[in-house]
Amino acid sequence: MGKAPDILCIGSVLWDIIGRTDHAMAPGNDKPGRITRLPGGVALNIAMTIRGFGLTSALLSVVGDDAEGHALLATCRAMGLDCDAVLVDPDLPTDQYMAIEAQGGLLAALADAHSLEAAGARILAPLHDGRLASAVSPWSGIVALDGNLTEALLEEIAESPQFAEADLRIAPASPGKAVRLRPLLNHPRATLYVNCEEAGLLTGTTPSDAMAAADHLINAGARRVLVTDGPALAVAAQADQRLVAKPPAITARRVTGAGDTFMAAHIAAEFAGITGQAALAQAIAAAADYVSSERS
Repeated sequence: MGKAPDILCIGSVLWDIIGRTDHAMAPGNDKPGRITRLPGGVALNIAMTIRGFGLTSALLSVVGDDAEGHALLATCRAMGLDCDAVLVDPDLPTDQYMAIEAQGGLLAALADAHSLEAAGARILAPLHDGRLASAVSPWSGIVALDGNLTEALLEEIAESPQFAEADLRIAPASPGKAVRLRPLLNHPRATLYVNCEEAGLLTGTTPSDAMAAADHLINAGARRVLVTDGPALAVAAQADQRLVAKPPAITARRVTGAGDTFMAAHIAAEFAGITGQAALAQAIAAAADYVSSERS
């Protein structure tokens, strides 16, 4: 093996097709706007943000052996991301995500991550065959996982000795996939990054705010959690500590990828030795800058 990456990002690597409009929209509306295609997926969004903080990351995912997959890998490599461990499967199409955003909010989205689900544990082969780790030398650094992986694979990861020494950072990908994280809820080395809705789905509760959501998660056995609530307070919590911070007032121009940016910025802060309130502040600032920016 060459120099090990700073962080592993395991999960969705796909094309985002995002339609944005400054007009108000309701279901059935047809409004003028802009449509862009750009690299996306939770794992890739985290890797791209991590790179912006000067850290290296290796992606573990799958793309198709098709024009879309080759173009995606070429784009990722041009950004300085390590794609050598990404599975290229000739029998699966490259995944994609489609969203409609109106006035800085998400109107609707569809995530087609079926190839990632179909590939299953095959994407983890580099952690067994020596490319990134092996049975005698398991990965002991930070691993960012996303809920686009199947619940069966997340359960396998929760019990696997290959991840027993890893610092697991976990995001559900969307409220619809939050329950997939239940096998990792009580993991002794896991940190969960969720919003209030996702926290409620994980714990079977209806939290009134981020603090209540964090309390429910800790009471359910989570070791450490970070809970966001849009423009309201964000909370970092563990058994003996609650930290809170309020995002700055901004004009939201986009939303897809905001949670991934928050998570990646927090990981980057802690990798650099920044902890506690300062790490939470860096994550909030990065997410606010992302949401308020018109950059693709």
